[in-house]
Formats: sequence, structure tokens, C-alpha cells
Amino acid sequence: MNKVALQVLFCVCSLQPAAMEKKHPKLVLFVLMFFIITISQPISSLDFVFNGFNNSTDVLLYGIADIDSSNILTLTNETDFVVGRGLYSSKIPTKSHNSSHVLPFSTSFIFSMTPSSNKETLPGHGIVFIFTPSPGIDGTTSSQHLGLFNLTNDGDSDNHVFGVEFDVFLNQEFEDMDDNHVGIDVNSLKSTSSHTAGYWPDNGDQGFEELKLNSGENYQVWIEYADSVVNVTMAPVGTKRPKRPLLNVSLDLSDVFEDEMYVGFTSSTGRLVQSHRILAWSFSNSNFRLNEGLITTGLPSFIIPKTPFYKHRSFIVGVTMGSFIVLVLIALFSLFFVKKKARERAAMEDWEFEYWPHKMTYREIDAATDGFSDENVIGFGGNGKVHKGVLQGGTEIAVKRISHENDGMREFLAEVSSLGRLTHRSLVSLKGWCKKEKGTFMLVYDYMENGSLDKRIYYDCDETKMLNYNDRIRIIKDVASAILYLHEGWEAKVLHRDIKASNVLLDKYMNGRLGDFGLARMHGHGQAASTTRVVGTVGYLAPEVFRCQRASTRTDVFSFGILILEVICGRRPIEEGKPGLVNWVWELMMQNQLLAAVDPRLRTDDEEVDKVLHLGLLCSYPDPNSRPTMRQVVKVLEGKNEPCEAETEDMEAYLLHKVKTRDMWINYSRSFGYALHPTIDNIRRSHSSFMSLSWTNSVVEGR
Repeated sequence: MNKVALQVLFCVCSLQPAAMEKKHPKLVLFVLMFFIITISQPISSLDFVFNGFNNSTDVLLYGIADIDSSNILTLTNETDFVVGRGLYSSKIPTKSHNSSHVLPFSTSFIFSMTPSSNKETLPGHGIVFIFTPSPGIDGTTSSQHLGLFNLTNDGDSDNHVFGVEFDVFLNQEFEDMDDNHVGIDVNSLKSTSSHTAGYWPDNGDQGFEELKLNSGENYQVWIEYADSVVNVTMAPVGTKRPKRPLLNVSLDLSDVFEDEMYVGFTSSTGRLVQSHRILAWSFSNSNFRLNEGLITTGLPSFIIPKTPFYKHRSFIVGVTMGSFIVLVLIALFSLFFVKKKARERAAMEDWEFEYWPHKMTYREIDAATDGFSDENVIGFGGNGKVHKGVLQGGTEIAVKRISHENDGMREFLAEVSSLGRLTHRSLVSLKGWCKKEKGTFMLVYDYMENGSLDKRIYYDCDETKMLNYNDRIRIIKDVASAILYLHEGWEAKVLHRDIKASNVLLDKYMNGRLGDFGLARMHGHGQAASTTRVVGTVGYLAPEVFRCQRASTRTDVFSFGILILEVICGRRPIEEGKPGLVNWVWELMMQNQLLAAVDPRLRTDDEEVDKVLHLGLLCSYPDPNSRPTMRQVVKVLEGKNEPCEAETEDMEAYLLHKVKTRDMWINYSRSFGYALHPTIDNIRRSHSSFMSLSWTNSVVEGR
């Protein structure tokens, strides 16, 4: 009961009832009706309408969020890898007093997503309207997590977060339906229900009208919740609210909402960048027509200026047609010589495959793979499928198809220029290559009968195909000799940059062969690598790659150290819900329980496996200057002795003494402020002041 009602009731009660009923019957009736209406109003009702925002009173701002000079709430601008969040200035009641009943609510807002003015920058990621129990942006990350959750808390029922996302990035991790959708999120970015952004016009003649979320257009959204049903509707601003909602979902929020919640918006950018703005906002849990108070006319426009006339399709078509006659003549002339050259090409003999990768015809490869039949698919590379094939004469091959998209051309050239000229028994041999029209490339390799190493060491592999201890040690030695050849045994120094179990293939004799040179780079001996891009696979990347964004032979040694540990332990470098592989093995070593890290399915020589695990830890040591060279690693694995650094001890004893020195690990850990082997996230936080990473939490420019 509010203060006014109490005052009126006190005045009425102070009068004599009989006198009042006799002299002023209408006044008594009016007071009683006023009292009943007043006490029937919900105590927890809340209404507000913002046609523009005031920084000091309307919203709480976090991250990069700001109120611009036009009183528009700008969640993010064109800054990469940032989070922006704006919340109503205080918590709002979301449940009835002493009850689990969720109060109904109605909200409407006008938003705009605008791609970067730099045409070369890809747009992303999106906006989420949220209910959250706490302010701030702790526990959130940018990029695909939209500033709502992070890699570890996504899906946690203790989040107590409800949201409606407007997402312009197709993320398979969250099972997104497309790159332009609206979804309902409950404690997770895996939407319980979603639909392509758009609306159904009220006139029944037109079908569904899709709306491009990040076109720069202003869109109005209506979200209502009542009787455990959520309705989400959207339309271009100024359009009458469509009768048919975009989403109509039965959803009980009683276990999600706390008694009081913050309400507002969150957004983020990553490598993909765009601006996210809220122009107006209304909210009510008692008056579902309050949204009619939003001003939808005279709003600023954020639509990207139209393409200059010389870039218009009509202009390009006109120029093309004007040159058509010349092009036809050139094409006919060229076709004559191409056909002549094709007729002169003789069938390739088997002996030719022993020398240099040859250009092969598409017809040969197509026939060998039965037209690239799905039945011949044996794997998936970074940019396409891998097919098994049989050439005329019976030679078995593996054919990788590479699309021109996602740096496919660069991968193709890297493999032909590096692997095509390398010769080593522990490298996958490149037999030939083919370039087809429309940017499709093909690489032809030796066929590896026993597939990739990762399929034979983990716990989810077929028990009948699992490798024993001796096989694993032999394969580790094979890969080590291959890397040593890349670093020191050829005319140029080759950095592989993507050493991992899935890139180690096994021939019919179970020998290990290192393959996939799509990220490889070459430079002269005695020169530093010129690459400055962060490439590879998370879990195998050395910490200095994130600090300096530069690869070296030491970074390949780090990846090889991770490979040693995963092969001997039977664990992936990163597994959900478990500590990182290196940290786990390192902790066991510090506890004098190193042998507990060995795959329990293996029968091992304790002394030898102890040496191999220590070598893996030394190779994956965070300080690159403390890692051995591949020549030293090979000598330890092969048991060859050689004095080092004027010591009389043999190579093996020298290296293993380094890794068993506790002070070496403890001193390095202290420099980072923690006791464990540093993870990539630790290093990234420690150096955030001078690092600009172009990466995701799953893969960094790798496969």
C-alpha cells in the first residue's frame, strides 16, 4: 500500500462513519474504490522509457561501453577484442514476493550494428539482451562469447543468466544455425531456440522477410514474457509491430531468475569488428503497451555509404562486355595451344614419381579417386577433404583438395615449395600437384595405410589398433629425425609450425612420417624467420609465439615436446575439465611421481620412459633458451653420447640434469606469479600490455 492511499484511508477513518454515510455517500464510495485500486497495484512494478541515454543516471557502463554526444548507448566501436556492457542503474524485481512465480515483463529497444568503415575488416560479433544477477564483466570474454560468458563457465546452471542474442557469426562450437540469427540463451550461448533474423509482414501475401542484422539499419525489437512463454519480434524501425512473433517459445524461468536481476545489453568484438549501438529502450513488468512511447522517427542512420559507381555491378558488366570481343579472341587462341599441349603430354611412368613433384592432369586424379567419391574419403585437411586413389598401374595415393578460400592458395604454395623439394624417409612424400579452374588445388601424396598417429594413442581409439610402447618410441624417433632434417639437413632451414599427432602419419610398416606443410616457412641458415603471424594449433604453440609473434626452430622443439608427452601419456594437450597436459606432467614430476603420467595401458621400461618424459618436459619448457636443439634431442633418443658445453658428462646426462633441476622450474614460475608450468592464458594475461593476438580459443590460424 503506498503513502497516498494510507493518508486517504486515515482521513476517512478519522471521520464519524454514520455522519459520512448520511451526508457524503458518494465520497465514501469514491474513497473505497480508490483504496481497492491502489492496493491492487503490484508493489514490484517497474516502468522506464529511454529515448536517448544519460550517462550519469540511466545505465551502468562496463568495458568499452559509452554514451556518445547524441545520447546513444555505444556498446562497442571498431576496437578489436573488447567487451561492452550497459545495464539499468539498479536491480529490478523479477519474482513475486516470497514466491517462485516469475513476474511478466515487456521490453522494446532499437539497435543498430554497423560494419567497420575499413572494407578489409570482417564484421562481428553481435548483441545480447540479458538478465544477469550481477553487474560488471568479470567471467566474460570477447569474440564469439559476446561478452556474456567464457570458455569455462558457458553452460553452467549457476550463471542464472537469460538472454536473447542477435548474432552475426556462425560458430559451430555453439551449434549456430547461420551467421544472421536471433536466439534464446539460458546460461549458455548454445541457444535453446533460434531463427534467421527477420519478420512476417501482416499482409498475408508476402512470405518471411529476412533482415541483415549488421547492415547499419535501425531495427526495433519486442520481447515479452508471460505465463512461461517468451515472444520475440523484430522489424525495421518505423514498421508496425508484426502480429506473428519471430520466436514463440515455452520457457520456465523460475529456476533461472533470482528475486532481483540486472537487465541490459552486452556485446563484444574479436578479430571480427563492428559497432553495436542501442538508440532507445523501454521496459515494464506491468504495462505491455509502454513500448509505444519509443520515438521511432528522426533517428540517426548508420548505413554504410553506397559503393562508388565504378564498383557497381552495372559498370563492371559494361566494361566487361566492352572487352568481350578481345577476350574471346585471346581465349580461342589460348585454347588452341592448351589442347595441343594436353595431347602431347604422355602417360606418366612409375619411375617418374621418384623425382620431383609433377603437375598432373585433373582427369588422372579424378579417375584415380572414382570422381572423388565419398567412399574414398580418408580424412579432412585444413582446407578440404583427403581422398584415397589408385593410379593407372596400381600406385596408391592420397589426394588433398584445397579450396582457394581461407588462405588455400598460400597453403598450396607452401606445400609445393617446401615438401616438394624435401627428401627424407620420415617425411610424407609429395608425388604431384594439380590446379583446376575456379581456384581448386590438389596435392598428391604417398598413401599412408595406417592413418594418423592421434587415432592410435588416445583412450577413445580402437583398442585393437592401439600402439604399444615400443611402437610409440620408434615413431617419436622418426619424427625427431624428420624435424632435425628440416632444421639442419637441407639447403634452407624449414620451420614446420604445426607439429602435432594428427599431422604424423603411419605407413604400412608403422613408421612415423611427418606431413602437412601448409603452414611451413623457409629461410636461409643463419637468418631469422620473417613471419610475424600467430599460426599453429592451441596446445602446441610455444609461449614466445604469443609474445613475439615469431616462429623459430625453438618453437618447433616446443611442439615436439608436447607430442612426446601426449604420445607417452595417451592424453591430448588440452582436454575439457582437466589441467593442461604439460602442467599435469610437471606437477607429477615435482611430486616425484612422474611415472604416474604414463598411459596405464602400456608396458614400459621405467628408466627409459622416465628419460623420455623428462626430455618432453625440457623440450616444452617455457623459456626457449633452455630448450635443447633437435640435434641434442635426437642424440638423447638414439642414446649417442657427445660432450656438451665443455662438460665431461654425456649429452643425455647433461640435458636430463637440466630438466630435473627444481630451481630451474620454480624460478621461471615465480616470474609469472604462479607455481605451475605457465599456460597460454597465463602468458596472454601477463603480456596483454604489448600483445595483439589474432587467435581464437580453439585454433590459431591452424588446422
